[in-house]
Amino acid sequence: MPDRRTIFLLLFTAVTAACLSVPAHGQPQVRIGDVTQVAGEHPNQLVGYGLVTGLAGTGGSGTITKRLVITLIQRLGLRADPRLRQFIRQAQEKTDNVSAVMVTATLPPHAKRGQTIDVLVSTLDDAESLAGGVLISTPLTGVDGEVYALASGPISINGGEFGGTASTVTINHPTTGRISGGAVIENEVPSTIFHEGRFSLHLRDPSFENARRIAEAINLTAPGAASVLDPATVSVIVPYERFSSPHEFVAMCQEQLFVPDGPARVVINERTGTVIVGANVKVSNVAIAHGNLIVTTVENPQVVQPAPFSEGTTEIVPRTEVQAGREQGFLNVVNEPTTVGDLAASLNALGVTPRDLSVIFQMLKENGALHAALELK
Repeated sequence: MPDRRTIFLLLFTAVTAACLSVPAHGQPQVRIGDVTQVAGEHPNQLVGYGLVTGLAGTGGSGTITKRLVITLIQRLGLRADPRLRQFIRQAQEKTDNVSAVMVTATLPPHAKRGQTIDVLVSTLDDAESLAGGVLISTPLTGVDGEVYALASGPISINGGEFGGTASTVTINHPTTGRISGGAVIENEVPSTIFHEGRFSLHLRDPSFENARRIAEAINLTAPGAASVLDPATVSVIVPYERFSSPHEFVAMCQEQLFVPDGPARVVINERTGTVIVGANVKVSNVAIAHGNLIVTTVENPQVVQPAPFSEGTTEIVPRTEVQAGREQGFLNVVNEPTTVGDLAASLNALGVTPRDLSVIFQMLKENGALHAALELK
């Protein structure tokens, strides 16, 4: 049965050699639409606050909950008499069947009136769970203060609290829930993507080379239409023959394929033992020695009995044995590799672990032998 180190090294070699060490002409092509975003198309955040009713004794009992209850009653046309006003000041009155909540949603670009979007509901008060609750109609506003959607409906939390008096079990997070399609769009946000017959594509990961390759791929279909403005922007002119259907031309541009330029980067997460090495990582000629100091501590306490007919007591005397040693070190010469697979094979020959990889890559970077960006998570 192979140990965890052997399994990790096998996975590391397989992933790097099979997935990352392919030459540039063999890299997979990707769609332009998968790595770019059309300028002017961006989501908008909506927010509101309201009440959830129908809770089975898990609601809130704070002042904010009582204020929202009175506000809801007045909004429904029932005037608050003096006795109802006293309700907010009486701490002993319970409102454990309702909860004050915050409601958030994301309004996607080009969303039309009458369509629905998902909403996220989270408690504002001391409610214990939203299981079984129903959100009362809640207006959702944007940053400009305008109402863009109305949210309501039964809340799904996919979990809750279960148990009895002595013990309970909590599954997932019971004070946060979701309503699928719970908000109806009432107002539209205009999205303007065309300016003087042209539009722009924004790269999600800015790169001069990728911007050039994207413009080159578009120009193969529409010669002279695309140009690079900066590492994050490719400007595209809509051809004259496409003026009647500009959105179809945008879709055609997004469907074009190109070979992206992979960054020379090493990303290491020491907490999870994950090491990702980019395809363009290069290492200069270098010799690496690897060896670990091992310290073993063993506690072996002994019981000491008093002498016969003495007034002594039995005592436990601690005994600690400390042994120090060092694993056998290896000196491995790493020639300048042409692929990531060669680099992985050179490091695997040293029998390194994920933590050892982190140290080795950091030392290579400090020595100037690692020609890539090093990121530690």
